[in-house]
Amino acid sequence: MKSARTKKIKKIKKTTLNRFLRKRMIYYVLPNVFFNFIIAYASFKELGYTHFFAGTQCLARLTLPMAIFLPVVLTIDIIKRVTDASEQGAIEFMVDEKLNIKKLMTKLSILHGVITGLLVLCFLLLGQLSLSKYHKLDATSMAIVVGILAGLLSVLFTYLPIRKLRAYLYKPVAIANSDIKNN
Repeated sequence: MKSARTKKIKKIKKTTLNRFLRKRMIYYVLPNVFFNFIIAYASFKELGYTHFFAGTQCLARLTLPMAIFLPVVLTIDIIKRVTDASEQGAIEFMVDEKLNIKKLMTKLSILHGVITGLLVLCFLLLGQLSLSKYHKLDATSMAIVVGILAGLLSVLFTYLPIRKLRAYLYKPVAIANSDIKNN
C-alpha cells in the first residue's frame, strides 16, 4: 500500500532542454497575459480611467504585486520542473548533486522579485513625474500594458533562472562496454 504522503510523479516525455523551456514558456505566457489583462480591464473599467498611484484601482496597485510575485513563482516553478525532468532523464542534462536546489530557488526567487518590483516601481514613478498630477490614463490601454508586462515577465523568468542553473548542469558521459573491457 502506498502512503498518503507518497507523491505521484508525472512521467515527463524525453525532450531537449530548449524544447522543454519553450513549452513551459507557452504554458506560462498565455494564462498570465490573459488573466492579468482581464483583471486589469475589469478593475479599470469600474472607474473608466486610472492614475499611476491615486485612487482605489490605480496602476501601481495591480502591477507592483504582479511584478514582485510573478517572478518569484515562475523562478521556483521552472527550477523545480527542470530539476525534476533532469532526475527522470527527460532532458539531456543532469543537475550536480552538490547543489542545494532549495537554497538556489529561494535566493533567486527573492532576488528576482525584489529587482523586478523595484524596476516597475521606478518606471511608475518616472511616468508619474513626467505627466501632470491630474493626468488620466486610458483604462483599456493600461490593461493592455499590464497584460504585455505579464507576458514579458513570463518569458524572462522562464529563461533567466535557467541561466544561473546551467552552471550546475552537465551532460552525463556514457561509457561504452568496449572501454570497460579494455581496462
